[in-house]
Amino acid sequence: MYAYIKGTIAERNDQQIVIENNGIGYLINCPLGISAEFGGPGENVTVYLYQSVKEDDISLYGFSSRDQKEMFLKLITVSGIGPKVAHTICASLSAEQIAAAVMSNNVALLTGVKGLGKKTAERIILELKDKLKAQLGASAAVSAVPAAAAASSGGNAGIMQDAAGALVVLGYKDQEAADAVAAAYEEGIGLEDLIRKALKVAAGKKFS
Repeated sequence: MYAYIKGTIAERNDQQIVIENNGIGYLINCPLGISAEFGGPGENVTVYLYQSVKEDDISLYGFSSRDQKEMFLKLITVSGIGPKVAHTICASLSAEQIAAAVMSNNVALLTGVKGLGKKTAERIILELKDKLKAQLGASAAVSAVPAAAAASSGGNAGIMQDAAGALVVLGYKDQEAADAVAAAYEEGIGLEDLIRKALKVAAGKKFS
């Protein structure tokens, strides 16, 4: 299983890129919604990878960040969502937009993705929320830490808890998510912006 590849963009079209590494060209599914973030041919890049293995096909799917790949991995656990559909969603919406849509039941945002119907969007929200509840288990960090921070700062406990839950959806541990949200919160901030800021805080601590 591949985690990522570092190399040079040799070719790029609307749906795929070729990354050259040590004289080998790796063909990676990567629509413009994602590959545009890398730049054009000749750019040195790091592409995060998911390898799909089927009886008649082995394919690589590329992502511009760990968070984007983590969201893709969550999406393909939803019944009826395969790699191609999940990749299309990730190419159309940022990880924080998808996480915010799940936490706020924003079906309209998900149905804005080409080919994604209302029933599928509702299933994504329902199943990812159910997985989040199961993942949190007995831990009280996601509710307790944001609530305590909100009480001391006059912040919005509800939006802080939703943001912390979104970070858990994206693969962060309960305490990491809660602490990052508490550090990123500011008065009047919206859910999507809070998730984005908290992701930067959490990623800085995790990979520094």
